[in-house]
Amino acid sequence: MKENRGLKNRIAISNAIDKSLYEKLKQYSDDTGIPISKLLDKSIAMFLESIERN
Repeated sequence: MKENRGLKNRIAISNAIDKSLYEKLKQYSDDTGIPISKLLDKSIAMFLESIERN
């Protein structure tokens, strides 16, 4: 299998999240057309910024 699935600027990860969180995330992605990967990028960045301030 090709390492990192041919991704050049991203890293593929595998993780498990709460079902209700995923359903809400998926619905928001469907409603807005924003890919889940981009929503996760933004969410993680916002979280890291919040802990750096404290």
